[in-house]
Amino acid sequence: QVQLVESGGGLVQAGGSLRLSCAASGRTLSTHSMAWFRQAPGKEREFVAAITWSGSTYYADSVKGRFTISRDNAKNTVYLQMNSLKPDDTAVYYCAATRRRGVVITTRGIYDYWGQGTQVTVSS
Repeated sequence: QVQLVESGGGLVQAGGSLRLSCAASGRTLSTHSMAWFRQAPGKEREFVAAITWSGSTYYADSVKGRFTISRDNAKNTVYLQMNSLKPDDTAVYYCAATRRRGVVITTRGIYDYWGQGTQVTVSS
């Protein structure tokens, strides 16, 4: 079992930055691919960014060039650096983990473990 706890959310003005953290316990993250998803009110949970166990990264088109996902296996933590934030980025952000291989990393259904989410609100 893997327990995931997100932190770092908050209220920020448009154009600002936030860094989200996802701390894992229970198992080492080094063998897991990790991702961030987000869900705005009334919308489906959507893919934001992912980093595979081998270090490859993937981004949704809407955040490419503004967000950066990274991992620190020694700290068992994954980060999401969010720059140039827009009001449309407002959502609850969730961290997710999977040990599966050979899967489409951007697909919500392949993730076995989820955090409780952290709220990000971007004001205009």
